[in-house]
Amino acid sequence: MVQQEREQIMKQLAGRLHMPGFRKGKVPAAVVEKQYGPTLQKETLDRVIGEAYRTALAEHALQPISDGEVEKVDWKPEADLTFEISFDVRPHIELARLSGFKVERPRPHVADADVDRVIERLRDQSATWRPIDDGQTPMEGELVSVRMTRLDESGEPEGEAQSYQIVLGEGDAIPDVEAAILEVAPGQTRDFTVHFPMDFHNEERRGEEQRLRIAVVDRRTKELPALDEVFARSVGEFDTVDALRTRARTDLEKESRAHAEAVVAGRLLDAVLDANPFDVPRSMVTRYVDSVLGDTSKADPGAVERARAQLQDEAELAVKRLIVVERVADAHDLRATRDEVEERVAQLAQASGITTAQARGQLQKSGRLDALAREITERKVLDLLTSQSEIRDE
Repeated sequence: MVQQEREQIMKQLAGRLHMPGFRKGKVPAAVVEKQYGPTLQKETLDRVIGEAYRTALAEHALQPISDGEVEKVDWKPEADLTFEISFDVRPHIELARLSGFKVERPRPHVADADVDRVIERLRDQSATWRPIDDGQTPMEGELVSVRMTRLDESGEPEGEAQSYQIVLGEGDAIPDVEAAILEVAPGQTRDFTVHFPMDFHNEERRGEEQRLRIAVVDRRTKELPALDEVFARSVGEFDTVDALRTRARTDLEKESRAHAEAVVAGRLLDAVLDANPFDVPRSMVTRYVDSVLGDTSKADPGAVERARAQLQDEAELAVKRLIVVERVADAHDLRATRDEVEERVAQLAQASGITTAQARGQLQKSGRLDALAREITERKVLDLLTSQSEIRDE
């Protein structure tokens, strides 16, 4: 088989080779092999190994979840080809126990202080910035407009001044820059030496010092709107502040109940995992981490590696939970049906004031349609597990 594939590839290469004294496609095999030796060998083995791999997967009904890694390739002309290929497959697990668990549900609770925080957040979002012209230096919490110029060792500017708007005390700038701004009144310009902190996002600049010329253009203070009927009407159809607070409490209670159910779901799945332990391939965990981190091509490599390390345990647990849901769904025929998905799409369409077709199109375009089916499947699995266990309020 290898020799036949090799001869076929050699014919293809000969057809592309142009050499003086030979017609196209008539270059002798020895000349082709001399010209394309390494390429011929690699392409031959790649094709044969790939075909053998696909055949073996089909014969053994295997579904790899990682790329195959080829090792120990051994082949000589007129001899058999041998090789080893390793890959991960989705673990086949037996769930011996799915019932009889005792799980506690957190009690949904919304305090007056929680409602107050929502109201204050709404006021903060509606705040305005009033200019201050008292000749004083800025204070934390104020919005300052500044122009900063990098200076060389002799104090000469390096490039053009850059304009920034910074809310002092909120981490918009490194600590030394914020501390410097606090010393400069609007209309003033001063030079400073600042140091980049050791946790600065750009590792190459950590610990560096930089001369800066800082000019404060103006400063503004945040003014919150009065908590009255005018404000209540500005954030929604509320005639009074009490009506706004009632709506805020209702929304918080809904969130609290949803959180409690999410905790129950996690605890139920963890109980199943404790009763039916299994290992997962590292490749599945790696892919999950990759999906969480997204595109890291422009991120600091050191920060990415730290994030990967921090996510490992969380990712492994998440993957195990996903496998449990899929296994239970398959064993009990709980996969989301087309009708169930369509019904959910129609509900989302109605809530958004669009047609079902429009909603479906948006979900398909964003890749959310499959995720919607998975959510329905997970809900059905959790309903089954809940019905077979004891859920008590804490």
